[in-house]
Amino acid sequence: MPATSPYAARLAEIPVERREVQVLGSTTAYWVYGDAAEDGPTIVAVHGFRGEHHGLEPVVAYLPGIRIISPDLPGFGETPPIPDREHDLGLYTGWLCEFARAVAPGAIILGHSFGSIVSAAAVASGLETPELILINPIGAPALEGPKGLLTRIAVLYYALGARLPERWGTALLRHPLTVRVMSMAMAKTRDPALRRFIHDQHEAYFSRFADRDALHDAFVTSVSHDVRAFAGVIDVPTLLIAAQRDDITPIEAERRLAMMFPHAELVEIAEVGHLIHYETPAEAAGAIRRFLRLPVVPGR
Repeated sequence: MPATSPYAARLAEIPVERREVQVLGSTTAYWVYGDAAEDGPTIVAVHGFRGEHHGLEPVVAYLPGIRIISPDLPGFGETPPIPDREHDLGLYTGWLCEFARAVAPGAIILGHSFGSIVSAAAVASGLETPELILINPIGAPALEGPKGLLTRIAVLYYALGARLPERWGTALLRHPLTVRVMSMAMAKTRDPALRRFIHDQHEAYFSRFADRDALHDAFVTSVSHDVRAFAGVIDVPTLLIAAQRDDITPIEAERRLAMMFPHAELVEIAEVGHLIHYETPAEAAGAIRRFLRLPVVPGR
């Protein structure tokens, strides 16, 4: 039985519509949350590695009154891979630039985790946006993080999944035990109900990748790049929402990253790791509202 979402009631109050658009010669599926207001902001939200649009819904639930456009990245969820292309950073950057210009030109860009790399690279390459928001930004090489050994194990895991016969490799990459271990390693909350929800979310959506080749490409991209490479040339106001217990990018590295941007604000959230979007979405949404100079909704 699926775990009950602690954010379901709030999310149910926000209208949502599934849409599709042609990007780079392929179909991108995306979801539009909220109604467009003439003077209200629009955010294009980019999810993290192995995730899809559902992962950012807890944050969406705390942002009523803001129009949020949340696509599935190529090769994940309901968006197929781009045909005959390696899914490297250039591919993802070009895809985000074309997607944003097609569906919401001039929108605010938001990226979580791997999405922070893609978003920062896109803005650095010329994607126009008034503000940039990065949640759990990858601010240092993953192999150098506090759990660099686990990252190296993950490198071997994804390499093995790519090299085994296709049936066995895909089964390994989608194995429920592997997904649960990943989920347990990232979750920091001690709330048993919230932990069940997090594990249920990962079980439901963490294996919705199209094929092992696209997954392996995305993984290699995620551990080969970080936001530091783009920070210095991003001249729009930038919000970094970082976790003080993040095992992928330690908070000290996030503080250094914030100093690399010409115009950046760092908000630190205590007692949470790489799952701000699941464990502390209200705090993340509050930081976003303050950054965008929007009033906090009463009772939110």
